[in-house]
Amino acid sequence: MQEEELTVIERLWVDYRLPDLDGLYFPDGRSYEVFLDADAASGIRFGESFDLDEVLAEDPDWVTGIGRNRSVSLADGGFLWGGEGVSHGSYGFCGRLRADHTLVWVLFLEDSNPFTGIRVSGNTAVFRSTSGKSITVDIDDPLRLRAV
Repeated sequence: MQEEELTVIERLWVDYRLPDLDGLYFPDGRSYEVFLDADAASGIRFGESFDLDEVLAEDPDWVTGIGRNRSVSLADGGFLWGGEGVSHGSYGFCGRLRADHTLVWVLFLEDSNPFTGIRVSGNTAVFRSTSGKSITVDIDDPLRLRAV
């Protein structure tokens, strides 16, 4: 795929950067608001979809570099990653990658702290941050746990 054919999130990921905005991002361009929610069994809840292109058009510098803290290999050759945003100590991210390290999905949170623990059971993963926050996602479709 040529670079001009990549979506915004794919172009950012090539340089290991993410939007500095709480969200769940898919390589097809879909983006959803995400909120930490201690009352939700999954630890998060999803809000409305939004247009990442539009958000970054208003402020193209609203991005952060990321660093991987933890990686777990999956049976399909892909990976789950957890880590941190380098712009601020409270930033955390987790995501699923294909074997070639391209995105399946990625979730970024400004106030989670870095994700350093990953536990996988079937198609469910629990990501734990350095501040003790845990989020649970279906690794095949993080939105599946939307109502949990």
